[in-house]
Amino acid sequence: MRFAKHKGGGGGALEAHHERKKEKYASNPDIDPNRKSRNFHIIQPERTYWREVDNRIKAAGCKTRKDSVRFVDTLITASPEFFKGKKRSEIQAFFKTAVDFLAQRIGRDNIFAATVHMDEKTPHLHLCFTPITQDGRLSAKEIIGNRTQLTKWQDDFFAHMVKKFPDLERGESASKTGRRHIPTRVLKESISLSKQAEKIQEVLDSINPINAKKKKEELAPMLHKFIPQAESYFTHMKRYKREFERQERENAALEKEIADGKLGLSERLQMYNLQRDYEQLKTVYNAVSEEERKKAARAVFQPQRQRQARDYHERGG
Repeated sequence: MRFAKHKGGGGGALEAHHERKKEKYASNPDIDPNRKSRNFHIIQPERTYWREVDNRIKAAGCKTRKDSVRFVDTLITASPEFFKGKKRSEIQAFFKTAVDFLAQRIGRDNIFAATVHMDEKTPHLHLCFTPITQDGRLSAKEIIGNRTQLTKWQDDFFAHMVKKFPDLERGESASKTGRRHIPTRVLKESISLSKQAEKIQEVLDSINPINAKKKKEELAPMLHKFIPQAESYFTHMKRYKREFERQERENAALEKEIADGKLGLSERLQMYNLQRDYEQLKTVYNAVSEEERKKAARAVFQPQRQRQARDYHERGG
């Protein structure tokens, strides 16, 4: 169970993803459009997410600030191994039990959407709620709490779930291991960039004195997309450098950790794959000349600056 706080923008994009309002999801290769019909709601929103949020905040008479957390997106899932072989009715019961737990803690009236995605590799629930306290205040800090309270959330959640699902196992708390969670979006970003990098590497490997001009023309649009995304990705990944270093130190103890139940195989493989992809992306990025990287960046940011300048003048600036 993980919480993501939302203050202002992004609600529309989040709703489009959760409610599957787009036909294609290029940024998320795990989504299978052919399985979209298998998704289901436990709580279906009656309006747009922002309308749901605004209605609840106004009805409660909450005071808001510019930086107020207006709603929280909660992700609930388990390992692929847990769901393997389970019937649809059992999966529905699992997520309904999870929603019941959250409803008891945060108030069912605060929940405006609870959607289960069955069209990705692992079933998971997105539950969105407004953090309104019983006395009518908007306070995500009070409802969710600090790091210590989050650990208590996880303990209580597991205790609630394992009563009905005894085959559920609790992973070791990050507060004990010191490990940092790698967000799903970072893992998916890594996969998407790796696919782009493979195509770029193929073109780079095929360049020779005869076809150089043609291949560079073929490469340009690929780099215009890849370079800015890769630079943003490398910036994000700096914060996970310690996890890579930890993995290097712990590789020799892999079998023992898995045997002791301290770390699931899927989690370790996930870190290994992320580290491998990161190194491959760096190799491809460095293979592109600095001049080409600057060209790619200009191709992306110059049109943005032109649009901003045009908008400024149209407003009479």
